Amino acid sequence: MTADEWESLCDGCGLCCLVKIEDEDGGDVYNTSVACRQLDIESCRCRDYENRLSDVPMCIQVTVDNLPQLGWLPATCAYKCLYEGRSLPEWHHLITGDETSVHDAGVSAKWFAISEEYVHPEQLSDFILHDEGNQ
Repeated sequence: MTADEWESLCDGCGLCCLVKIEDEDGGDVYNTSVACRQLDIESCRCRDYENRLSDVPMCIQVTVDNLPQLGWLPATCAYKCLYEGRSLPEWHHLITGDETSVHDAGVSAKWFAISEEYVHPEQLSDFILHDEGNQ
């Protein structure tokens, strides 16, 4: 798979751009409804994708090699689906031909995320998403 083909797998849900909290005792990772300041919440795309890794120290480049360590990725993530031998979700843009289908299906951060610019770091635990099937 070429780099462009790999990048095209991203469905634009923005869920990987949600700020995570790691339980120091158990090591569990929890998503919050707080999004990286670089996430354009309306489109669920990075405002500065090319420079994101240097601009946002906690940003992670998803690769075939690190997928096993990224258990916090949503079950619907195309990278995770293919890694686990599952099909892409029926709403995925590579199937529908429509990049907004992820939003139409209601599975993007667009509908609930708030930028980290508006949340004090000490408040992050107040924004933990508890009803997830991917923890």
